[in-house]
Parts: sequence; structure tokens; C-alpha cells
Amino acid sequence: MHISFLIHNAYGIGGTIRTTYNLAGTLAEHHDVEIVSVFRHREEPVFAPSPKVRLRHLVDLRKGTPGYEGDDPEYERPATVFPSAEGRYKQYSALTDRRIAAHLRGLDCDVVVGTRPGLNVHIAQQARHGVARVGQEHLTLGTHSAPLKLVLRTQYPRLDAVTTVTEADAATYRKLMRLPGVRVEAVPNSVPAPALPPADGTGKWVVAAGRLAPAKRYDLLIKAFEKVVAERPDWRLRIYGAGAERAKLRALIDKRGLYNHIYLMGPATPLDPEWVKGSIGVVTSSLESFGMTIVEAMRSGLPVVSTDCPHGPGEIIEDGVDGLLVPTGKVDAIAAGLLKLINDDELRRGMGRAALTNSARFDPAEVAGRYEALFTGLASRSGLRGSLHRTRGALLSSALRTSDRSRSALRKAKTA
Repeated sequence: MHISFLIHNAYGIGGTIRTTYNLAGTLAEHHDVEIVSVFRHREEPVFAPSPKVRLRHLVDLRKGTPGYEGDDPEYERPATVFPSAEGRYKQYSALTDRRIAAHLRGLDCDVVVGTRPGLNVHIAQQARHGVARVGQEHLTLGTHSAPLKLVLRTQYPRLDAVTTVTEADAATYRKLMRLPGVRVEAVPNSVPAPALPPADGTGKWVVAAGRLAPAKRYDLLIKAFEKVVAERPDWRLRIYGAGAERAKLRALIDKRGLYNHIYLMGPATPLDPEWVKGSIGVVTSSLESFGMTIVEAMRSGLPVVSTDCPHGPGEIIEDGVDGLLVPTGKVDAIAAGLLKLINDDELRRGMGRAALTNSARFDPAEVAGRYEALFTGLASRSGLRGSLHRTRGALLSSALRTSDRSRSALRKAKTA
């Protein structure tokens, strides 16, 4: 089976990029797999793809390179296919509209997978007949604006399947989106087992990781950890990540005199070596579309104290077995959960062992198996691609590439 993933920018950093590489690499053990990145802004990707996965891009934004296209006149004109209500809209243009269309019409694959709403809309409209069309949702329906939901309600019926990362979100799609004939499946993100030995539960460190953004509610975590320090000053907290909230959080730490107990560590890639230094993971978000850091911590042998926010934590953590779920937005509850594990070595280590065992269901092999079953069924339903479609697609793609080269040559001539 030939599977093609379409992603915003495979050369960046983020959960969608990481989980796409995980899934593609595992599927590539038995299938022909490629990742097509709309944008390329650096020479090498942050996350190294499997050597069995082909990686290519559609628009080159590497300044100072011969292929740079940021000065293309089409790049300055707004997109008309990529929905204006999508969060990344300003990065898309008439140039991306044309490149994505050429790519999708020239596809020679069994399954094409989009990884964000705007790209799913492109696939719904432009992927040629005979290719199974799958739209992944890495956020939640509830986080989309009303205008974007309207676009998706109009376009998603053209897809063959929509996948969400939680059962709760899949249920919401089935109830609210009216997608007759479209399979709506919940398939979680995958997280590979760390190459390092798991944490042993003896280090007096609590670890958190993620964007320093308002939704992560690190302000609550800092206030909760102040209560932890009052009872157990021998424990400390490390927060990994970057974001707009850093200065605000730094000021809060200093104001409360916690600079010797709470450390803003900045981003770290990979995070596995940092997780295993700790004994407890913590998440204080008001909303999680899935909860990649929860799974990462558990795969490193850490029990996780997490707010029971929509949508992911409650589907990942078995409360009281491999972690603790606490009410969202409650400083005292977060502090109590942390202290419960800090003050009971046997409970903490037992939950860590359970976390290590239970999180194996998120292994890439397990998740890829679920996608493989979905893709096989969809490809069979879509039928085999005819040679005529392949020939037409190849001719169109070739013609558009020739057109692109002509435009580039014209720009260079004008510059000269």
C-alpha cells in the first residue's frame, strides 16, 4: 500500500510533526510511505524521519538558497482554497493553493492523509478519484471557531474518514458534524518506548513539559508547588518548554520566592533523558486535545498527576492505578495529588510501574496497526487506481513543474 501524508511543516517542532513521523516510520516497515511538507524553512528536519520514509516539500522558504520562493508574487496573494478561518491561514497563499492542488491531483497512492483542518479541506476538494481521503484532527472540534466548523461541515463529507485522537472527540464529531458515509474513528497519537531505562522513582523531581501558553495553566502549577514546598522542601520542579508566558511565569516564581525550587528549563529535544530524571509527571492544563506529554512521562515510568480536563487525560490515565486525575483549575487539588505521591514512596513506585505497563498501548506498532486496518478498508472501498488516472496525474504534475520552472526563470531574468 502507498500512503502519503500531507503536513504543514515537517521541518519544525511540535506534537503533530512528531507523531506523524512515528506513525509514518512504523507503517513504512510494510508499506510505501511518504511525508509531503507544504513548507520547508530549514535544511534538516528537527525530528529525523525513518530512512524508509520519503520526505519532500512543496514550497521552499529557506532564505539564501537557490530554491527560495518567499519572493514569488503568488506567495504575496491570499489563499482561496485553504480556509480563512483556519489558524494558519496567513501562512498560506495563492502559491500554496496551486502547489497543493498540483500535488493532490497528481497523487499516485492508495491513501492520502491530511494532518490539520485546512489541509483536510484541500484533500476533500482536490485529491483525485480513486485515492482514499483521510483527515486527521489533532485538536478538538470544540476548539474550532464557528466559521471553521461551518467550512468543515461542508467539506468533510467529501472525505472517506476522519480520525480524532480521543473517543470523546470522535463522539462529538459523530453527533454534531453530520458526516454520512464518512468513517469517524478515534486513534490515539503514538509514542515510542524510550531508549533509556525507565525512572526508578527515587529522584526528588517533578517534571512538566509543554508550550508556555495560557491553556497549560503553569501559573496554577507554580502556586500548587508552593504548597508542596511548604511541606516537602526537599522536592523540586522542572518545567520544559518555550512560549509567550515565560516572563510572566518567571516573575511569579520570583515573587513567591520559589527560584530554588522551580526551574524553567527551556525546550529540550528529545525529552526522554529529562523524564527519567524525575519521579512524577504533572499536567495542569485547562484543555488537552490528547496529552502527548502524559504518555511520554508514563512511557518513561512516571506516574502523572493531571487535571481531568477535556479531552485526553481521562482516556490515558487510570485514576489511582497509573496516575491521579484532579479537578481542573484547583490549586489545592493539584498540590494534594502531588503530595500524595511524594509522601508515599511505595505508592509512587507502584504507579510508575503500572504507568510503564499501561502506556504500551500507545506504542507506534499498536497505533499503526489500527491505522493499517482503517487504510486497508478504505483503499478497498475506493477501488484500484487506473493507469489512465496515473498518466493524467503524472502529466499534470509534470506540466505544473515545468510552469514553476518557467516562472522562476522569469523572476531571475527580471532581477538580473
